[in-house]
Amino acid sequence: MSILDRTMMVQEGSMAARRAARAVVNVAEAKARLPELIERAAGGEEIILARAGKPRARLMPLPEQARALRVPGKGKGRFRLRRGFDAPLDADVLTLFYGSER
Repeated sequence: MSILDRTMMVQEGSMAARRAARAVVNVAEAKARLPELIERAAGGEEIILARAGKPRARLMPLPEQARALRVPGKGKGRFRLRRGFDAPLDADVLTLFYGSER
């Protein structure tokens, strides 16, 4: 048996395991047990929600999202502040912010 055949067998086995990990749950029952079903779905199980025995929706885990790390200084030179950016605001603008208190 070649490595390719073994790989195909492993893939078929994992697909069968995924198919076996499906549960069909009635919508009324799902309402009562939603937190439990969410945890089961987060654990990798696929849950089919059915109404009158007919599949209506699928509850499944979200794909893993790799968070990109922020790189300090990546935007250096891409943004320029205009001259006077941090100058004191005019009195009428300050009145809009603080009212007539100032």
